[in-house]
Amino acid sequence: MSNSGTSTIRRNVTIILAILGILAIILAFAADTLRLDPTPGFGMVQMVGLLTGLTCLTLAAFLYVHSLRPKDAPRSLQADIGTRLGATGLVFAYVTGLSDLIGIGTHVDPAFERPFVGPLQLGGMALGLLMIIAGLILYYTSRGPRESSSLGFLINGRKNDTAEENG
Repeated sequence: MSNSGTSTIRRNVTIILAILGILAIILAFAADTLRLDPTPGFGMVQMVGLLTGLTCLTLAAFLYVHSLRPKDAPRSLQADIGTRLGATGLVFAYVTGLSDLIGIGTHVDPAFERPFVGPLQLGGMALGLLMIIAGLILYYTSRGPRESSSLGFLINGRKNDTAEENG
C-alpha cells in the first residue's frame, strides 16, 4: 500500500475515533436526559461511556500528533515517555473511575444503594486527564528531524549568547 493510502486510512481512523469519543462522552453525560440509564444519577453505565469516550479521544489525539511528525523523525526517549505517560493517565482514569466497581473506592459499603461517582473519583479522573495531556505535549514536542529535542534546554541549560561572545 502506498504512503498516501496509509495516511488516508490513518486520517479516517483518527476522525472516526474522535467522533465516537465525542458521541460516547455526550451519551454518558446525557444518559439521564435520554433515559438510557435505568438508575438515576451518574453511575457506572455513564462512567463506562465516559471512559470509552476518553479512550477513543486519547487514541485519536495520539494518532493525530503522530501524523504531524515528519516521517524521517527518529524515535526519541521523550516521545516514548510521552506515549507511556498518556497510557498511564488513561489507566489511572479507568482505575479511579471504576474504583467502586472493583472494590477499592469509598462507596463500596453495603449502606450505599449502588456505586456512584464521588469527588475523589472526579479528582482522580482529572489527574488522569492531566497525565494524558502532559503525555501528548511531551510526544508533540519530541525530536522531529532536528538533532535534539525541543525540550533539551532543560538538561543543557539556556546558553548565554553574551557570555560566549565575550569569551
